[in-house]
Amino acid sequence: MREENGFLTEQNATIRRAEARDLPALGALLEQVEMVHHLGRPDLFKNGGRKYDDGQLLDMLPDDRRPIFVYDSAEDGVLGYAFCLLEDHAGDNVMTPIRTLYVDDICVFDHARGRGIGRAIYEYVRAYARQIGCHDLTLNVWECNPGARAFYERMGMRPYKTGMEDILT
Repeated sequence: MREENGFLTEQNATIRRAEARDLPALGALLEQVEMVHHLGRPDLFKNGGRKYDDGQLLDMLPDDRRPIFVYDSAEDGVLGYAFCLLEDHAGDNVMTPIRTLYVDDICVFDHARGRGIGRAIYEYVRAYARQIGCHDLTLNVWECNPGARAFYERMGMRPYKTGMEDILT
């Protein structure tokens, strides 16, 4: 990997901020993620939904507090993304005044997995978080998606809190 003009590149691919022209790929990736969650927890996730619609995505694209990055291959187009959220804990009653980059989601198309794209996206997001002065990088991973958990552990992430439930119905 090398950096050119502020963008990480690898074999004719670039990781860059998402643009309006990326909406079809972002939508398809969001649908893929939703299906993984629906299959794992149909009691929580609808079949055929998307976390963000095109209007929400268009609002998010220019927002520096919610950067979206895409892995754009010269041959295949957008193959993956990372949705992020900048959290600033300054002024919090209990948290130290740190900045955190929360990874809302990383996804790579099924057909493009195993090529190092997810790792490249994660490393880019990690470098971006350092560049903007973040103390840490955080995310949530659903227990119904052990592949995602294993991926994040391979990236060096470790649990820092645990969500628990008691299903009543």
